[in-house]
Amino acid sequence: MIKLIGILIIIVGFIIKLDTIAVVVVAGIATGLVSEMSFNDIVTTLGKAFVENRYMSLFIISLPAIGILERYGLREKAADLISKIKSATFGRLTSIYLIIRTLASMFSVRIGGHVQFIRPLILPMSEGAAKSRYGKLSEEDIQAIRGLNGAVENYGNFFGQNFFMASGGVLLIVGVMKELNYPVEALDIAKASLPVAIIIMVVGTIQFLYYDKKFDKKYKIKSKKNDK
Repeated sequence: MIKLIGILIIIVGFIIKLDTIAVVVVAGIATGLVSEMSFNDIVTTLGKAFVENRYMSLFIISLPAIGILERYGLREKAADLISKIKSATFGRLTSIYLIIRTLASMFSVRIGGHVQFIRPLILPMSEGAAKSRYGKLSEEDIQAIRGLNGAVENYGNFFGQNFFMASGGVLLIVGVMKELNYPVEALDIAKASLPVAIIIMVVGTIQFLYYDKKFDKKYKIKSKKNDK
């Protein structure tokens, strides 16, 4: 049980909001020491893990570029562009992005991301479409739009990625199932994932279009004025 002390350190560190990297490193060192590893072996293991998984932090490279784009009006231009398209609505726009994001994820084409794509582009366009159609929105509805924009990225990425046979999730599932003596191949996982991806595109589209109807009903006076 003492070898699980690293988990306890992480839980306590996160609860009292200490520096994340420091907590994880201390937890790793503590786990190694109670497991009777030498300090050199611990440092070597930590360094090896960092090098092998360094691609996980590559998205940080894109953050300065995104910040500059936002600073010089990307969000405003996106909102202004979509507001000029009279037929654009929040539900239609989000539904289209859901389909595109799911299909891209199914073929391991990385076009999305909350930080890289949703915040600087899709969210301003969604809010621009809603404000153009209804005028001023309540704070509750603005937050609902933001939450749904976060959800659409999760829908497309999570439910589409396992269709790609070489994705990490598929390989993990195959490896675990084979260890449990279940003869599963990557193709089997991909086939099972296809109907799930189709279902989320349908269900997600219904959800987003429902909010169009909800907003139309709530802002019906403003909507009629805009239509005129």
